[in-house]
Amino acid sequence: MKNTRMLLSNLSLFNSLSPKVLQELDQLTGESDFSPYSAGTVIQAPGNESAKLSFVIEGKIRVYKTNAAGKQYTVGILSGGSMFGESISFALGTHGTYLEVIEDAITCSVQTQAFEDLLLRYPELSVTILNELSSRLKERDELLEQIIRKDLRGKIVFLLSKLSRKFGAEADGYQRINLPLTHQELANMIGATREAVSLILRELASEGLVVTGRKSILVHIEKLSQDRM
Repeated sequence: MKNTRMLLSNLSLFNSLSPKVLQELDQLTGESDFSPYSAGTVIQAPGNESAKLSFVIEGKIRVYKTNAAGKQYTVGILSGGSMFGESISFALGTHGTYLEVIEDAITCSVQTQAFEDLLLRYPELSVTILNELSSRLKERDELLEQIIRKDLRGKIVFLLSKLSRKFGAEADGYQRINLPLTHQELANMIGATREAVSLILRELASEGLVVTGRKSILVHIEKLSQDRM
């Protein structure tokens, strides 16, 4: 019997689907299709993309590119229920990118043809995937637009606001970002230097907008939102 934790049907992405569709989804995979990764592992680089579709079961994975100067910039963060890879019918925006595990993760790969067959038989599954694609593209475009347009402080404020809303948990009036973020990792997300990011974070901390610790950042949502205006 499969470990119930290791089932595609348990992903929040598929909450709206019927039991029949969920059952067929689970039949697409076996235990060998699930892969654990430790934080810091780069599971994809441009040129070595997998020919399969994959789902994030647990953990978090950063999707990033590099510019001509070798600086990294983040185009998305995948968490439980997110997909990456490509099929005949659609692409998930991860081709030509690096995928780096930033929190211990488990992924599950499915054969693209088998998944395509399910999409053809069940329109409700196709709608679910289209909604995921739409959400991902909107998030990526917003992130890239803000990072291109804003100065360094604006980039950091925008990114922290985004991360706190997506991965935050309330803690004494602040939102703790549930990601292991060092100053260097935050700098990598926006193509900046650690020294410059540390300086801005000290400014934000002195203004009461954030509280920083070892691999942790707490954000005061109301104050940070006002700073973005």
